[in-house]
Order: sequence, then structure tokens, then C-alpha cells
Amino acid sequence: MADTYRLGPARRAVNTLMATLLRVGIGPPSSYLLTTTGRTSGRPRTTPVTLVEGADGRWLVAPYGAVGWVHNVRAEPTITLRRGHSTQVRTAEEVDAATAGPVLQRYVRAVKITAPYFDAKADDPVDAFVEEAPRHPVFRVSDPAATDT
Repeated sequence: MADTYRLGPARRAVNTLMATLLRVGIGPPSSYLLTTTGRTSGRPRTTPVTLVEGADGRWLVAPYGAVGWVHNVRAEPTITLRRGHSTQVRTAEEVDAATAGPVLQRYVRAVKITAPYFDAKADDPVDAFVEEAPRHPVFRVSDPAATDT
């Protein structure tokens, strides 16, 4: 059975370190600071994320389940991705399980630290990840107006 995600002191420290590095443009190439609009407060909420990027597009994956940013994106799909001095305003659209399955498989293979939060293992067939999709939302990131600044 997959682990349940808890945001404890160690994870907060890692997130703070990653956020600091990403603000200056340092970190893994597919990592960004995701800013969403708080669904109840209306205030900006920022967290580090890792995108799945490939010929089939850019994908935002929720490896720890329906955490705060997922609820925020569902309520307001306009997001901001930041890395160093580059800021991209994008739209995130949640996809169905059949579309999410292959993306989740690629994510688990690329971001091994999240593997304990999935029942499916990296070498399992895509069908196992399709079954995981309801517990790990996936969003297609699109470029509504290609507004890089």
C-alpha cells in the first residue's frame, strides 16, 4: 500500500531550499515554482514542482495526491511557473485517467523520491498507472498566449 504524504518539518525545509534555488534559476531542469491562486483566500500560493516534459507536451503531476495546489488549480486553472528570471503564465487542464497513466509512469521513473506514494512500481505496465490516476491528478500545461517574460 502506498505511503500517505505528510508535510512535516523535513519536507518543509527541503521545499524552502528548493524554492530558494529555483528563484535564482538553480535546480533540476524540469523543476519550477508553481504559483496558484488560493481557492478561498484569493492570495498567491507557491510551491516547488517537477513537470513531465516531452514531445507530447508539459504535464503537472500531483505525486502526493490532491494537496492544496491541486484544489487551487481546479478552482482557478491559470498558473504561473517560475524559474530564475523566467516567468510563464499558463493554463492547467486536468486530464482523464487514460491520458494521465503514461504521464504518471514517466513521472515515477524520473522522480524516484515519489515512488513510495504510488502503489504502481516504475516497471509496472501503464494500466497500473491508469488505476493510480484518480489518486494522483495530472494536468496538461498549455500556453494560452505564450506570455513568457
